[in-house]
Amino acid sequence: MIYPLQAIIQGTRLVFEPGLRRFVIGPILVNLLLYGGTIYYLIGNFGGWLDYGMRQVPGWLTWLEWLIWPLLVVALALIVFFTFTLVSNLIAAPFYGFLAEKVETRVTGRPPSDERGWIKTGVDALGRELVKLGYILPRMAVLFLLGFVPGLNLITPFLWAAFSAWMMAVQYLDYPMDNNQVSFTDMRRRLRGRWWPTLTYGACMSVATWVPVLNLILLPGGVAGGVMLWDRYYRSMVPATR
Repeated sequence: MIYPLQAIIQGTRLVFEPGLRRFVIGPILVNLLLYGGTIYYLIGNFGGWLDYGMRQVPGWLTWLEWLIWPLLVVALALIVFFTFTLVSNLIAAPFYGFLAEKVETRVTGRPPSDERGWIKTGVDALGRELVKLGYILPRMAVLFLLGFVPGLNLITPFLWAAFSAWMMAVQYLDYPMDNNQVSFTDMRRRLRGRWWPTLTYGACMSVATWVPVLNLILLPGGVAGGVMLWDRYYRSMVPATR
């Protein structure tokens, strides 16, 4: 738990050093715009979503309303969080890819094993984000549907929290792996093979995203921290055989 948190803190300091901060400005502006739109949308709709969710609770469970209501609030907040994170990262992907490349060169003294040019790297980064969306969205849909199943909806907030840690690890540890031409399938294999640092890093990043305003700088810092974890835990793993 300690090293992933240290990596995020060190990475946050690193990305604001000369030569790197220009790759941070773009994602910060993107997140500021999305925050404003998201907050405006939530103010107008969150109450209605809660009312609808409570109407779906079967009559025999109404005596548990004191427990179901906060669980429903948590579940809705997590859904909004996931949606916001996915859209934000899709837009910021090229910036984060370049940032991860520069951080790896500075931290390790050698560039990623990637011969693609800047344009192709940026285009491929967007393509990789779509691959991640194809992986994450169906699982989000299953968790969302479980929230409407009586009984199971009581544990869905905990399932969302566990999925959040895994998703954030997939999201942010993928940048250095993509730069080093690690396939998405192999990337997930490596994350499972080092499950403890993977989930602790993902949990730290999940918490970081919930800190208002501060998360604007913690997310790029998390990208840099992911590069450090890549070099420490995952680089040496044997590539998957085809």
